Amino acid sequence: MNRRHHPVHVHQAAEEAPTLARLAQLARESGERLKAIQPCIPAPLRASVRPGPIDGTTWCLLVDSSAAAAKLRQLLPVLQSRLNSSGWQVTAIRLKLGSHKA
Repeated sequence: MNRRHHPVHVHQAAEEAPTLARLAQLARESGERLKAIQPCIPAPLRASVRPGPIDGTTWCLLVDSSAAAAKLRQLLPVLQSRLNSSGWQVTAIRLKLGSHKA
C-alpha cells in the first residue's frame, strides 16, 4: 500500500525518520532548558523569551526586543551556570532577536 495517500501524525513521522526524530528531541530539550532557567529571568521578561536551536554546546534564545536582549545579556552567566548545574553542558548562550508569531 502506498503511504503517500495516508495521513501520518507528526510524532509517527518523526519516529520513522532519524533526522526528524533528532530535531524533535532537540526541540524538546530546548524547551526543557528554558523551563530550567525561567526562575532566573525576571517575570516581566519571561513572555519575551522563547527556546531556540541547540548547536553542540551552544544554545540560542529567541528574544522579542532589543531591550529584553540587553537585560538577558546581563544574566547570561547566571543562566549558563543554572543550565550546567542542571546537567546540560552549555559553553555559550546566544541571543537572537525575533518576534512572537504563532
